Amino acid sequence: MDSEGLLLLTNDKSLTHALLNERSHEREYFAQVEGVPDEAALEKLRNGVVIEGKVTLPAKCELIEAPVPDDRVPPIRFRANIPVSWISLTIVEGRNRQVRKMTAAVGHPTLRLIRFRIVTLNISGLKPGECRQLSSKEIKILLDIIK
Repeated sequence: MDSEGLLLLTNDKSLTHALLNERSHEREYFAQVEGVPDEAALEKLRNGVVIEGKVTLPAKCELIEAPVPDDRVPPIRFRANIPVSWISLTIVEGRNRQVRKMTAAVGHPTLRLIRFRIVTLNISGLKPGECRQLSSKEIKILLDIIK
């Protein structure tokens, strides 16, 4: 409910199982975080952080320019004296609220979260609320990669 971005809807049981139960495919998120993470915080995210008593798998992480305009409904909380920044965080696990917990663990809570990509599928070219049907070629590529 508090997140935005790519959402896959399917009745294909094998695709559902592979996406939910395999840990070998990438999910890329754009996270607007409180403050500006320094290289040490980014390195912690890259190496894995402890959440709920377990270390996360290594992730890809970098500071990025704002990927979207700030007109979110409802808007994120705004505090004039605390800067915000955006990071791209790519993970291969799918733990509950993992990105939010990871950024909080390094002292930069997530304010806004956008799932940009799952494996080869991304939201480029789609406006908020838009949807499209995957082609059979896209489904085959996706299944070949995640199985």
